[in-house]
Amino acid sequence: CFFHCWFNLAGTFFLSFLELEQKLLFFCFPSQTETKSSRYGGERVAEVLQAHGVKFVFTLVGGHISPILVACEKIGIRIVDTRHEATAVFAADAVARLSGTIGVAAVTAGPGLTNTVTAVKNAQMAESPVLLIGGAAATLLQGRGALQDIDQMSLFKPLCKFCASVRTVREIVPVLRKALAIAQSGTPGPVFVEFPIDTLYPFHLVEREFAAKGSPKGLVGNAIVPPQSPEKPFCWAWEPRILSPLPVRIPHATDHQVQQCAELVSRAKKPVILLGSQATLPPTPVDHIRTALESMGIPCFLGGMARGMLGRDSPLHIRQNRRDALKEADLVVLAGTVCDFRMNYGRVLNRRSKIIAVNRDKKQLLKNTDMFWKPTIAIQGDAGSFLLRLSKGLAGHRCPEDWLTLVSKADFIDGALCYRAKAVEKTEQHLNPLNVLHHVEDLMDEDSIIVADGGDFVGSAAYILRPRGPLCWLDPGAFGTLGVGGGFALGAKLCRPQSEVWIIYGDGSLGFSVAEFDTFTRHKTPVIALVGNDACWSQISREQVPILGSNVACGLAFTDYHIVADGYGGKGILIGREDEASLDEIIRKAQQEAQQGKAMLLNVLIGKTNFRQGSISV
Repeated sequence: CFFHCWFNLAGTFFLSFLELEQKLLFFCFPSQTETKSSRYGGERVAEVLQAHGVKFVFTLVGGHISPILVACEKIGIRIVDTRHEATAVFAADAVARLSGTIGVAAVTAGPGLTNTVTAVKNAQMAESPVLLIGGAAATLLQGRGALQDIDQMSLFKPLCKFCASVRTVREIVPVLRKALAIAQSGTPGPVFVEFPIDTLYPFHLVEREFAAKGSPKGLVGNAIVPPQSPEKPFCWAWEPRILSPLPVRIPHATDHQVQQCAELVSRAKKPVILLGSQATLPPTPVDHIRTALESMGIPCFLGGMARGMLGRDSPLHIRQNRRDALKEADLVVLAGTVCDFRMNYGRVLNRRSKIIAVNRDKKQLLKNTDMFWKPTIAIQGDAGSFLLRLSKGLAGHRCPEDWLTLVSKADFIDGALCYRAKAVEKTEQHLNPLNVLHHVEDLMDEDSIIVADGGDFVGSAAYILRPRGPLCWLDPGAFGTLGVGGGFALGAKLCRPQSEVWIIYGDGSLGFSVAEFDTFTRHKTPVIALVGNDACWSQISREQVPILGSNVACGLAFTDYHIVADGYGGKGILIGREDEASLDEIIRKAQQEAQQGKAMLLNVLIGKTNFRQGSISV
């Protein structure tokens, strides 16, 4: 019996070993079907993107990624090629924000990827779910001095929620599905997947280009796959795989936390809500959030992507005197708002106020609580769904009318009236920028999307231009990146082709993406760019000159940017002081030209004002 047991055990072990050996051999040796197939890894990438509802892939073409672009085009995913890789990522970022899905950019290896670093960091800080696809040198040649072969993973690991380098065709589907789910889960953010060139092209091309010379033949050669074998990436390449999206995990407040918050709000006499970009994230529709806010009747300050959440003229939207309102408030709800530099690190909050903080990210939720502020209730969860549940928990309770009337009145007196008065002042030369912005505000279409890209002129525009609805304002976010304009506008126009898309540029920031007028022309995405041209980096100059006594590096020129737009296939218009009486006519003409398919650039010569005097750029 003893020997019988050992015999059975040994037999079982031997059979298991043979089975394992067969699997390993099968793994190491792709079948003739796999090596003779005309299929290629780029097709797998395209299939996964299609299964996840991706409509656009933004790119600047390169040989490393050509199979992905060609395969995507074949199955109906639109390939949108830009003039700079950073623009491709910015455009993907805009699509992610406006569509509530993943934005995708694909760029070539080496400098193609290094050119995206700033845009990827911006997406990380703006919490945008972006998939960056990068080419890479062939697995057989990495570390041997191949073209554009660098350690790309080290660049993106600090910037992305997930990084992976695909080594075989078989890995493409599961790695991409995992990356796409991670990008949208928890606090959204960018992910990076690297594809060595031999995982994307057909086997016969890989073999021709990368096979090792003098590989061993015969029985030994067939029994051992050398490390340089071009066949390795194709093992089990074309097995059927599940392509559908993996579940997306989103944190939510508990019922007990929502009930606690409802009790605090119901007792408050002077509550305010501060909404950040996180309030616009899926899965809660922004229109539902707007309804919830209106039912509670609490004064709201809106920042980032939350601008426009309440429409253009809502009495609940308070634009001015935030600091004064927070001093008076007895309850503050931070719904996706972070106590960073934009909130003076939490020092603007009254220590006597009850504070409810809601954020998907624990670090953001508790930022600077060790120094300047303390939350009464801190909830790691989704801000949008929290607001819906809070409004239901309050069961029709509304904020006291006298408090809303008080802050609304101060907002009107110190805001709208003051700006109108400033707008009629004459500048020493050229046009008053506030006057120009008021004309645009009055004529802008109701379904317009506003893209903010600049410093001083855009800072003024943020006070004057009122987004018409939710998800109608795009700015870089906490990173304060210049150069987002071309990419953001491109993504916005593709997502909402019937909407009027305005880019508000400073003359400094325009230089980063003016070449994308070529992209607007080729891809028939007619946007309207309004350039505040004061021949200066005014946001910096305003403090540098009085503090340090020099305007060095701040001076620009009254450049003919309108002619540059003409050269790229768009249409430019120069607007100076002599055109002040016909501003409305010029703006309407630009809108009509855009409707007929022309990307427009209004090069507006502006003078200096003391509006926003004292605003600093650090």
